[in-house]
Amino acid sequence: MNRFTWIIVLVLAVWCAVTAAPSRAQPSESPPEGVQQILPRGEIPAVFDPTFVPAAEAKIPDDAWVLGVILDGVAKAYSLNLLNHHEVVNDRFGARALAAVW
Repeated sequence: MNRFTWIIVLVLAVWCAVTAAPSRAQPSESPPEGVQQILPRGEIPAVFDPTFVPAAEAKIPDDAWVLGVILDGVAKAYSLNLLNHHEVVNDRFGARALAAVW
């Protein structure tokens, strides 16, 4: 076979593979039966670039629950009251990215 024939065969093989691949199901617009949707998907905003204060300056009760993370000797606490409203905090520990998820 000449070069042109190989190109045609390759194009046909790729086309067959693409058209035969199963399609990914899209999420349903409505929740399953018995589930009540309060907010539409994607409507809870994440926190980006959070700012931190020393624990003594934090305006949260001493008995408040936090999600604590210690990474490379750096300690941070994410208020669960904050995470209840945002669910995700995108943060960095130096060059490392971290997503605190609740």
